[in-house]
Amino acid sequence: MKFFGFDNTLFAWLSAALLTTATAQSTFTPASPPAIPLAVKSPYFSTWLQSGSDGGNGGYLPGRWPQFHADQVTAWTGMIRVDGKAYIWMGDPGGAPLATQTAFEYTSTKSIFTLNVDGKVELNVTFLSTLNPADMKRHSLLFSYLDVGVQSLDGASHEVQIYTDISAEWVTGDPAANAEWDYGVIPNVEIAYHKVWRQQQLQFSEHRDGADWGYWYWSTEDVSGLSRQSGVDKDVRSTFIIDGYLTNAKDTNFRPVNQNWPVFAFSRDLGTVTANPQSTLFTLGLCQDLAIQFSGANGLVKLPSLWRSYFSTDLEALEFHFNDYIEASRLASEFDHNVQADSVAAGGQDYATITSISARQAFGALQLVGTIEKPYLFLKEISSNGNTQTVDVVFPFHPILLYTAPHMLKLLLDPHFEYQETGRYPNKWAVHDLGAHYPNATGHDDGKDEPMPLEECGNMLIMTLGYYQHTQDLDYLKQHYPILKQWTSFLVDESLIPAEALSTDDFAGPLVNQTNLALKGMIGIEAFAHIARAIGNTVDADNYTAIAHDYIDKWQVLGVAHDDSPPHTTLSYGKNDTHGLLYNLYGDRLLDLNLVPQSVYDMQSAFYKTIAYDFGVPLDTRHNWTKSDWEMFTAAIANDDTKTLFIQRLARFVRDTPTALPFTDLYDAPSGGWPIGMGQFRARPVAGGHFALLALPQTAAASKMKKS
Repeated sequence: MKFFGFDNTLFAWLSAALLTTATAQSTFTPASPPAIPLAVKSPYFSTWLQSGSDGGNGGYLPGRWPQFHADQVTAWTGMIRVDGKAYIWMGDPGGAPLATQTAFEYTSTKSIFTLNVDGKVELNVTFLSTLNPADMKRHSLLFSYLDVGVQSLDGASHEVQIYTDISAEWVTGDPAANAEWDYGVIPNVEIAYHKVWRQQQLQFSEHRDGADWGYWYWSTEDVSGLSRQSGVDKDVRSTFIIDGYLTNAKDTNFRPVNQNWPVFAFSRDLGTVTANPQSTLFTLGLCQDLAIQFSGANGLVKLPSLWRSYFSTDLEALEFHFNDYIEASRLASEFDHNVQADSVAAGGQDYATITSISARQAFGALQLVGTIEKPYLFLKEISSNGNTQTVDVVFPFHPILLYTAPHMLKLLLDPHFEYQETGRYPNKWAVHDLGAHYPNATGHDDGKDEPMPLEECGNMLIMTLGYYQHTQDLDYLKQHYPILKQWTSFLVDESLIPAEALSTDDFAGPLVNQTNLALKGMIGIEAFAHIARAIGNTVDADNYTAIAHDYIDKWQVLGVAHDDSPPHTTLSYGKNDTHGLLYNLYGDRLLDLNLVPQSVYDMQSAFYKTIAYDFGVPLDTRHNWTKSDWEMFTAAIANDDTKTLFIQRLARFVRDTPTALPFTDLYDAPSGGWPIGMGQFRARPVAGGHFALLALPQTAAASKMKKS
């Protein structure tokens, strides 16, 4: 986006105003995270305020453009005029002084900014991205709220107008692509909207991770005092700064996003503002009729967004969402309260600091698609490679589903079962993903997906049993029993002495005889034994549980450095000078299998305290990297002291990391910075793994979260 261009007289006045703007430090509750979620609803609707010191601005809403998770600007401007003088409260358009941010707070669903405007009025700006995983209708909508409240600070009355716009940068990752737009009002309900889209719709196509298809709706109530305008950024914004209102003109020169930067603005004249707050609601949403290509039981099909089963048109969806704000806010506050209370009970305020910044990010990588009769939940492996429905990303994500909406885990697993049970996937193990790049779940009929056979078989078995334990859906186990048994047979052949293989931590490279990977396979075998027993197949149950217990006895000899002080599991068999996070032990406790002796849990808890750095415990001895999801898996099954250590170090990362992108799960444990020699993971759904403590049976039983 460009800055304003004014004549010299006006520019001199504005420069002087900028110099007189008060500066103050904002408070941040419960922390100042590396990036603040503003509107996060799906892989394509994910806008953040970068705040960490390595590229961010400390978490201040005015003075910096919001950005898409892939780093490109999604310009969003907020200004206010008080008694004829304009100030900026969001974005970086230039041309006016910045309002002074005094406070920031985040919850699981909200980011709330408080700003002081020249000591005269206070702005309360709330970004709400609802999370309703137990409510398919609401959760399917890709819309977010912006609520702007204004009240007098100094006891005097003030004449106030507010302004906000979005740019065409929202509609595509390609700034050279042409955008088109329109304006309208929904009849009878008085909702005004700007509609903006990529002129050439390219279905199921991305540019820099941004969708090349779909329609964006930017809306507010069509009330007295509302004006609107579309046009060149500097022209539209200067009109508001000078006049306090917009011209209601529509720019008809459809053009590239980066050519004279088209913006779509609303202004509202609030009239006289006193100590009684006045609020204005805005909503922003993305509507895509078709969302995913999926190679399932009926071949390659185009799946609609699930919201289309509830609403016949985009405007019906917009109207419902806009008018649902009071109820949506109530539900969001209830969700926030439950996450806060449950997190504090499970791990203290530091744990709540972690979970509440993770919730929107975790769900923001997924989208509900299909129909009411046959819904699916699809996931994008954001930033690491873009795969669709990656099993070893679904696995670390899934604790948040077990905690909030276990029934939805089926919707994540269904596409895998459906594709592999067609027989088109030629390998005898579980597929790694359903497509090389989202949103194209076209499968791997050639069998050449990334090879993680032991990893993915174990993950699928653990998650399937977990789904059953929470839902008692016995038919699901019966339906998929043959392929589950096929995967278990592979684990029997490969788990005890694993060949050289990749684990989910593929960035660290392949390794032979991985202790932690072997454990996952053994837990997978025992999980299948429980599946077999649940459906009444006692022969299979007895056979496979005997194998699992035999393997775990041998594993305790092969994979433990008994002579070290303190003893610990190794990274790979026989390498007693190595170690790693034994996060796969979590599956044993999550499913209440009791396969692994308590002595192993106690041994690891004692050991981790001896190798911890300031920001966490290293993933393994090959590097000083660590992963936040696996740290929380490990914390969930550690003794109280070690659990606290993991939680405190990760909460310190949230508060003090210099990284400025949406919560990275891969970072340097000594410094809290980016991992040396690695890429920059950001906005990944594995943040759902931060809810590992809340998914455990003993904590779930006391949870306040409503799951249906």
